[in-house]
Amino acid sequence: MRLLRIAALAATALAALSTSALAQQKLTMWSRSSSEAFMPGLIKAFNDTHKTQIELQIVPSSEMVQKYATAAAGGSAPDFVSLDLVYAPAFAKSGTLEDLTDLAKSLPYFEHLSKAHIGTGTYEGRIYALPMSADASVLLWNKKLFRQAGLDPDKGPTSWAEIEAAAGKINALGGDIRGFYFAGACGGCNAFTFMPLIWASGGDILVDGGKRAAIDSPQMHDAINFYRELVAKGYVPESAKTDSGKNFFGGFATDKVGLSPIGAFAIGNLVKNYPDVEFGVTFIPGKEGGRASFAGGDNFVVTAGRDNVKAAKEFLEFVYSIEGQTLLAKGGSLPTRGDIAAEAVKGLDQRYQIATEAMKMGRTPSSPVYNDIFNSSTGPWKQMLNEAFFGDDVDGALAKAQASMQSILDSSD
Repeated sequence: MRLLRIAALAATALAALSTSALAQQKLTMWSRSSSEAFMPGLIKAFNDTHKTQIELQIVPSSEMVQKYATAAAGGSAPDFVSLDLVYAPAFAKSGTLEDLTDLAKSLPYFEHLSKAHIGTGTYEGRIYALPMSADASVLLWNKKLFRQAGLDPDKGPTSWAEIEAAAGKINALGGDIRGFYFAGACGGCNAFTFMPLIWASGGDILVDGGKRAAIDSPQMHDAINFYRELVAKGYVPESAKTDSGKNFFGGFATDKVGLSPIGAFAIGNLVKNYPDVEFGVTFIPGKEGGRASFAGGDNFVVTAGRDNVKAAKEFLEFVYSIEGQTLLAKGGSLPTRGDIAAEAVKGLDQRYQIATEAMKMGRTPSSPVYNDIFNSSTGPWKQMLNEAFFGDDVDGALAKAQASMQSILDSSD
């Protein structure tokens, strides 16, 4: 009987030690360098209040995808990763990611999490990634230039016609001032800022669950002609044609550009680094009105086979709390939980309220071959846009891109 009692006590002690070890486990997490303004603070706040500890490593954004793929293949991947949301489908398809469906559905606020992030995190009906950080595309206008051009500085454009009219009046101010700017040689930039023009006008980019390309459409033709008209009238600086995204502001921060579609990250950047610039923030409109936004940012993923789902839930519950969402917002990320977004940005610049609304309507094309189609410098999206915006054969460029995209999508099945 005594031996049984000793054995029972030993088992209890061992269980307690195991529980303690589990409660105090140290997990590794990678996050790309674009999140450096908010992720370290978020992780520190979590570690300060939880027994589970996370060791964060910042990885250069340009290296993250290849580094994670290599580490996963070699068995040395981190436990968690904050990953550009557009790459979640590819890693889910490869079997790298843990299935988080049950975790996701157990969250009482699941329906309020960013739909775009959930969409790209879902593969074949299962959820492999959940929202981590976010950005949304918006339209900025320079109030100083609006005022000088005789426009209402407190009213942003709500249609393409209004954008073109405002750009024309600002352009007429002369000198090196231009009405509109976009980075013409940047595929990723124009996914972020140009796609909303199509969505807000009733068109789409990928349909049938991401299986079919739909870019050779009336809405795409209209949007391209809109940009071509701005270029033809001289409202867009010559530098836009070769801008690969290195000059995303394109003169807006120096009062040389009247209107610019860009990410909400620009709000904090302008307020902090260019306090003298007067600017407004509004939604990217459709041809006759409407509004749309591209949802960017990162998804949270768990490397498969590590038995870390409980720890992942503990961390995500902190991320989605008002404390976590506020920390993200203060660091430059939009909240990813819509029902408390307004509260999370309450202490920030009021223009973030527009950005949070844009985030709620944000969309992101989802496909395991997103990079091959949209981000690659030799992919059909970038090749099509450069010819369509500045070349002579719009119809040919669109037809070629439609066929090429569809071929890539078909080959990924």
